[in-house]
Amino acid sequence: MSDFNDGIPAWHEFLIPVLQVLSDGKTYVRRDLENAALDVKNIDPELRTIALRTGGFKAAGRVGWALSALKRAGALSKPARGLYVVTDEGRALLRDFPQGLSEKDLMKLPAWDAYVPVQGKRSESSIDFESKLEGQDPTELIELGLAKINADVAGELLGKLREGHPEFFERAVVRLLVAMGYGGSERRVHHLGQSNDGGVDGVIDQDALGLNRVFIQAKRYSESNTVQRPELQKFVGALADKGATQGVFVTTSTFSDGAIEYVERIPNRVVLIDGSRLTDLMIQYKVGVQIKNSYELVELDEDFFE
Repeated sequence: MSDFNDGIPAWHEFLIPVLQVLSDGKTYVRRDLENAALDVKNIDPELRTIALRTGGFKAAGRVGWALSALKRAGALSKPARGLYVVTDEGRALLRDFPQGLSEKDLMKLPAWDAYVPVQGKRSESSIDFESKLEGQDPTELIELGLAKINADVAGELLGKLREGHPEFFERAVVRLLVAMGYGGSERRVHHLGQSNDGGVDGVIDQDALGLNRVFIQAKRYSESNTVQRPELQKFVGALADKGATQGVFVTTSTFSDGAIEYVERIPNRVVLIDGSRLTDLMIQYKVGVQIKNSYELVELDEDFFE
């Protein structure tokens, strides 16, 4: 088991080594990239074998955090699963920060906050994590760590949804609603498809006879393509055509203030789910993600000693 002073550099100290390895323009498999970055930092073989209780090696894990941060900042890209290549932004960072790079430096890049869209507040994933460590008790540190991990996973989720086919996104939204319990035990949530959607992408039958229906619209947009009021008006019009009064509009981007104000004034019940809330729900209901590790927190059982 490792301790906090085992000599392995902090994860942000691997940011520049990773970029240095990728600067040759080649595409790297993750394990080869991890080992090459550890070589750049001259990490002893003994340190590379220090394992975490939950599995995996500590040094490789820290390189992995550097990879995630660089991906979020747009400094590297993944042309395929498990493969990494440097981008023009990554080359620029290597040129501008030859002595070292920090998470604060990455957070200043436009791509950082664009990774997960934010509706009305700064993203939880933009936490200056290191500055929040001081003064926290162990339980709070665990919660901070989980928040950071979930934020990074949320960003990866959103990237996958944006890169996929629109129909895949529609089906993913339907699966999420089923996981959330909509449609009852019979899972009466249906994907309609583009050819005959009539302005909607899915429908939820809240009762067995379909007397109470909720319609779904799913828009796979880039982070810069904000959903505007006219798109909500079209959706509400589609609801009217179907004699419906309830709808859910889901997007991978955000909603404009005008769109939000519009749905707050209309008599129809329309729920808006932006990219940030969408990924939170997917993580909460385990859609598109899986549990990697489970941890148990123990405390003294006072009853045992009475």
